[in-house]
Amino acid sequence: MKTSRTASALAILAVLAVAGCGNDKAPVASGDQNGDKSPLAEYMGEGFVSSSGGGGFKVALRAGGGQQPSEEELAKQRKVEDATASCMKTAGFEYVAVPPEQNAKSKFTDAFNLPPDKFAQQYGYGISTIDWSKAGDDDTNPNTKIRNALSPAAQKAYDKALNGPNANGSGAVVIQGGGDSRTNSGKQDLGCRGQAVEQVYGKGQDRAADFKKFDSLFKDIQALQKRIDSDQRVVDATSAWSDCMADAGHAGFTKVDDPRTKVQQKLDALTGSTPPPKGGPGKTITGPPSFDKVDSAKLSELRKFEIDLAVADQKCKAKGYDDAYKKVQYDAEKEFVDQHKAELESYRDEMANR
Repeated sequence: MKTSRTASALAILAVLAVAGCGNDKAPVASGDQNGDKSPLAEYMGEGFVSSSGGGGFKVALRAGGGQQPSEEELAKQRKVEDATASCMKTAGFEYVAVPPEQNAKSKFTDAFNLPPDKFAQQYGYGISTIDWSKAGDDDTNPNTKIRNALSPAAQKAYDKALNGPNANGSGAVVIQGGGDSRTNSGKQDLGCRGQAVEQVYGKGQDRAADFKKFDSLFKDIQALQKRIDSDQRVVDATSAWSDCMADAGHAGFTKVDDPRTKVQQKLDALTGSTPPPKGGPGKTITGPPSFDKVDSAKLSELRKFEIDLAVADQKCKAKGYDDAYKKVQYDAEKEFVDQHKAELESYRDEMANR
């Protein structure tokens, strides 16, 4: 069973606030981590991982490794589905409320449960090798069949009613540079699904305000990451990793996040998803780019590059970097938890009520 899009979005919202990011084109794919949680992850939640190399803390997507939602959370998800169906009916469209228990297993579940070395051999980092724009495709969902049976014009109207005027068929919200997606009342129009989420979970601005009280904690966590990265043991291990990568034919990487970033940059160039320069004209962003119109030969070449790079990266990290980093990370996080236990427990309780 997979957690619904609604619940996942709420959890990721909070974690991204810590990372201070949100521009990644796709989630961070990760192989099986043997269920091992760091001291801080015990409080920050499933999927919260420390990312070395100056990248901060990130969300690691493991489709098969998440905890099962509680009955209370399942009840909220059912309410969202029921409210969405009622709203769509009022808008003149058919929408079937799908119980969360019937959600299909993610098509990527088996891939994400692979050991890290096996994942790297088959998928690299999961950047160009997985078309994330199709991650939500589910032919068993009755609403997919309902939408597919409509004419192109009716599909657009259906998408607008379900997800608002700034969403495409996959539900990805479009951000138009310089545009305004608010209604005359100044409220963001997220369609029936967005209205249903607000009814059940509360308004987005209210949820954001709830997390403002954790700003100090988030800043302390970012400072913790910097201390981990600057520890001499990590610095030495990173240098050894860089030398190993050079020996494997991949010279020039000085931070362990650099190889993944390099692949993402190449994919951005290939799909035309490179962010506009600061101060430049706005650009439309529709979430993870589709590979449907990408040059197949160039995509194949990029995928080979990604897999070769990821395999070398995995082997070089396994030679000593992973153990050195984990030792420093766990020791530092244990001390951090001891010093911030009350704040972390408060954060965990807040997330449990989401």
